[in-house]
Amino acid sequence: MIDLLAMTRSARQAAQSLAIMTRARKDEALMTLANLLDSHTDAVLNANAGDIDLAGEMGLSPALIDRLRLTQTGLRALAEDVRKVVQLPDPVGCVFDRKVLPNGLQVHKQRVPLGVLAVIYESRPNVTVDVASLALKSGNAVILRGGKETLHSNRALFEIIQQALTSCEMPSGAVQWIDSSDRELVLSLIQMSDAVDMLIPRGGAGLHNFCREHSRIPVMTGGIGICHLFVDQSADQEAALRIIHNGKTQRPSVCNALDTVLVHRSIAADFIPALIDNLQGVAFRLDSTALECLQVGSIPSSIITPAGPQDFDTEWLSLVLGVKVVAGLEEAMDHIRAHSTGHSDGILTRDQANADHFVAQVDSAAVYVNASTRFTDGGQLGLGAEVAISTQRLHARGPMALEELTTYKWVIVGNDHIRE
Repeated sequence: MIDLLAMTRSARQAAQSLAIMTRARKDEALMTLANLLDSHTDAVLNANAGDIDLAGEMGLSPALIDRLRLTQTGLRALAEDVRKVVQLPDPVGCVFDRKVLPNGLQVHKQRVPLGVLAVIYESRPNVTVDVASLALKSGNAVILRGGKETLHSNRALFEIIQQALTSCEMPSGAVQWIDSSDRELVLSLIQMSDAVDMLIPRGGAGLHNFCREHSRIPVMTGGIGICHLFVDQSADQEAALRIIHNGKTQRPSVCNALDTVLVHRSIAADFIPALIDNLQGVAFRLDSTALECLQVGSIPSSIITPAGPQDFDTEWLSLVLGVKVVAGLEEAMDHIRAHSTGHSDGILTRDQANADHFVAQVDSAAVYVNASTRFTDGGQLGLGAEVAISTQRLHARGPMALEELTTYKWVIVGNDHIRE
C-alpha cells in the first residue's frame, strides 16, 4: 500500500538536505546516474518493450505509442542530457540584484529551491530521468507519477535513479515514484498543499484540466501546443518549405511539432501546391481559399480535406497539417491569438519590420523568426533538459529547467540598523 503522507514527509526531509548540498555532491550523483543508464540499457529496453506490447493491446494511437517508445539511441541521448545538466551552473545560492540603499542597508536576492515538487506525466518515460536530474541539481525533492502505459519503463528507470542515490549516499526521498496507476492517489496527492510546493502536470488537456480543477497546490501548466508558422510575402519560399517540413515531420507526436501554416494570399497560388508536394505522407486540412489554389482532382481526397470548425483548434500530434490563407500580417496574428495555446509560433520572412512587429505582438512562450518550432526544447536551448514547457505568464515561461525550479529570498545586511 502506498502511503502518500510518508512519501511527502520523506521528500520534505530530503529537500532540506538538498537545499544546502554542495554542487560537487549533486553532480557526482548525476554522473553516476548517467553511467548507470549506459550500463543498464538492455534492462530498460526490455521493460519498455513490455509497455509497447501492452499499449498495442490497449488500442493506444500510434502517436501515443511513439511518445512512450525508448530506443538504444534515445537512452544514450538521455544519459548525455544528464551529463549536460552536470556541466550547467548550480543556480542554488546565486546572488543577484545586489544594491546598497541610501541608509546603508546592503540588499540582494539569493536563489533557493522551490522545495518539494510533484510531477504527473503521461506517455514519455524519459521524463522520469529528465525531471529527476533537474530536481536534484536545483536542490528540489520530487514525487513522480507516470501513466499506466509506461509502468514497466518507469519502474526500471526509477530503480536506476535509486541506485545512483544510494551509491552516492544521497537521501532516498529526494526522488520518489508512485508505483501505481490508481487515479485516486493522484487526486489525494494534488490536494496535499501543506506537503508539496508545486504541481507540474505533463500530458494532454484532460490531465491539465483535472489538475487545475482539483489541485490545492500551485499548478504550473503547459506542454499543449497548437503551433503556427506564418509565411509572409517576402519569405524565401525554398527555405520556408524546409522549415515547415522539419516542423511537421521530424517528430509529429510532440508538443512543439507544427500544426498550422498561415500563407500570405499574394504567394498562396504558388506556395500551397509546392507545400503539399513537399510534404509527402502528410494529410492536409485546407480553408476554402487554400483549396482554390489547387487544381480540382489533381490530389487525392485522402490527402486534402476542407478544414472543419475545430481543425484550427486541434493539436494534431500526427502527420496532419492545417493550412489557411490570410490577407497579411495582421490577419495572421489575429488567427494566432484566436487559436494558439501560447506554446510556439513563428514567422518566415525577409522583412525585418514584419519580423519585429510579429515578435512584439505575438505573446507565446516561444516566438520564432525564420526557424522551426521544434527548437522549443530544454536541450536544444542549452538548458540540458526540461521539466515541462510552461505556457503560463507567472513564474516561468517556455522550457522549465534549473533556474525555473528555483525561487529567491531577499537578504538584507545592516550595521545595527533600525527603522526611523
